[in-house]
Amino acid sequence: MWIFRLALTAIVLVLVLLIGVIEHVITLVVGKFNPQKALQMRSGYIRFGFKLVWLVAAGKTRVIGLEKIPTDRAVLFVGNHRSMLDVVICGSLIPFPVGFISKIELEKIPLLRMQMRDINCLFLDRKDDRKALKVILKAIELVKGGQSMFIFPEGTRSKEEGKFLPFHAGSFKIATKAKAPIVPVTIVGTGDILEDHFPKIKAAPVVVEFGDPIETASMSRDEQKELPDRVRNLIMETYERNKKLL
Repeated sequence: MWIFRLALTAIVLVLVLLIGVIEHVITLVVGKFNPQKALQMRSGYIRFGFKLVWLVAAGKTRVIGLEKIPTDRAVLFVGNHRSMLDVVICGSLIPFPVGFISKIELEKIPLLRMQMRDINCLFLDRKDDRKALKVILKAIELVKGGQSMFIFPEGTRSKEEGKFLPFHAGSFKIATKAKAPIVPVTIVGTGDILEDHFPKIKAAPVVVEFGDPIETASMSRDEQKELPDRVRNLIMETYERNKKLL
């Protein structure tokens, strides 16, 4: 059964990427006249693709707090990271364009790279501090320009469900320098879909909660220093509460 689910997920993913080439060409033309409309079209297509992949790969999801997301300004989404599917579920739920800050290795996959660049995703090389700084500065610029971004400040996936790695302080400068609110995102259960028994894939219940926005515009320097631990502790507390819902 898991082989069938894995094959179907792979087929859907490939189809989404291939059809995305047509969508890319169309939005290139649209973008010459209306860049914002092109971004909305690209984002809508990617969101639809994420929903399809999630439907065949996992299915059952409980979503909390979606109504808390500000829609009148750009925000920085900050989430815990356990699975490759975290981007899929979060990208399928956020109802407006959002760019993800992803690991540099994904930039090597041609069709995926094209689709990610279309929605202003950035590729972060954590082994090169200078390049990583450039990505953070670019993300700040995008948020100031009205583009919401999503980052997993642990820097890599946690190897164990419920265990959290340290949150890198540099991730939070995207919000504080752009004076944008942070929306904490707590993801519970995605490891049980794939990572805990790779390459087997199975449907498993997942809970995603969007927390109350944290305003950063008037934060003091000390508050900014405490921000990574504050958000990490908040997500950990939410995780412990929501794991009982599985």
